[in-house]
Amino acid sequence: MKLLINTDASWAPFVVRVLLGVVVFPHGAQKLFGWFGGFGFQGTMELFAEAFGLPTVVGLLVILLESVGAAALVVGLGTRIVALGFTGLAIGIAWVSHVEHGFFMNWFGNQKGEGIEYFLLWGGMALALVIAGGGKLSVDRWLLNKVKA
Repeated sequence: MKLLINTDASWAPFVVRVLLGVVVFPHGAQKLFGWFGGFGFQGTMELFAEAFGLPTVVGLLVILLESVGAAALVVGLGTRIVALGFTGLAIGIAWVSHVEHGFFMNWFGNQKGEGIEYFLLWGGMALALVIAGGGKLSVDRWLLNKVKA
């Protein structure tokens, strides 16, 4: 347990986890609630099954990770576990849906889809959190202090 929540009081992981959580959460909210022009839970599950052939449990995990997991990351709860999931998810999304479009995002609309650069950043940030933990002002750090006491 201590290994999972161990972290120091550094500001760097705090900044990375809050920004990563804030950036990923809207994607999860699209999938779970239909916010920001998303399909909502049912529509997303159908899209995952029909367009990508994902099993129901994988679709559910993606939706929960991007929504509940992103919120947990912002407050620093289970940082290493969520970040490990984010690392795998970024790799999976990049490989399944974006590698065929190259590296760059489609800023100018001159390619058929988005490249992998966003997911490289996402995965790199997540991997840094797997290594460093939640940092300053994280629930993980608070729990660690409780366990030590």
